Amino acid sequence: MQDPSLLRLACFVTAFVGCALWEAYSPRKQLTQNKWFRWGNNFALVALNSVLLATLIPIAAFQSALIAEQNQWGLFNQISLPTPLVVILCVLLLDCAIYIQHLVFHRIPILWRLHRVHHADLDIDVTTGTRFHPIEMILSMLIKISLVMLLGVSALAVVIFEIVLNASAMFNHSNAKLPLAIDKVLRKWIVTPDMHRVHHSVIVKETHSNFGFFLSVWDRWFKTYRAQPQLGHDKVQIGVPEIQDGKEQRLDKMLRQPFIKQN
Repeated sequence: MQDPSLLRLACFVTAFVGCALWEAYSPRKQLTQNKWFRWGNNFALVALNSVLLATLIPIAAFQSALIAEQNQWGLFNQISLPTPLVVILCVLLLDCAIYIQHLVFHRIPILWRLHRVHHADLDIDVTTGTRFHPIEMILSMLIKISLVMLLGVSALAVVIFEIVLNASAMFNHSNAKLPLAIDKVLRKWIVTPDMHRVHHSVIVKETHSNFGFFLSVWDRWFKTYRAQPQLGHDKVQIGVPEIQDGKEQRLDKMLRQPFIKQN
């Protein structure tokens, strides 16, 4: 299989443009901050992360899958199953692993300080789904590479999962209005914007709920599901209580947030 970088980029751009147009046409919640200031800094963080990952980690998940396949490493390289079944199982296992990783980053204080940069966005929209501290991104990539090699995830499954994960992260962070009847059906299986908005509430019990990125079933099965925010979607306050200064949305401030004691 050829390097899927262009395919992933095309899917990323398509998903971003689609979600951005959707939330511009039908916003769910009024923004409290300057949109272009936030977007500029969030995208600057994305650009920095891309450069650091390419520089510091010589192989990505796709390349690690090829290496595992060539050396017959990992579970699925040791057993004989139909390719479609292997791809489905790999995507499901990776999505469950992302759920567990997300929960762990909330539970362990030092990891929460990294992940808190994502939650410190004072509004939630399509760009929030791409906003993560570089150290968290590096740790996440190392975890993903380890899982791919341990499980023997196929290269095709890696590509599908990464496209689905990126698209779903932008979809469920979108500040877009989804008809309640459609939301009710979709959230039985996948994470919707209304479901994930609860996760970005400043109320602690809401922040530490709804950890899923793509499939919503993990939250239901592991009892971390919360249907709606206590104050409703119009009044829910986004962010974390200790970081409510708009200046903290600057790139330099985001980079240092994990290392500064917040009042």
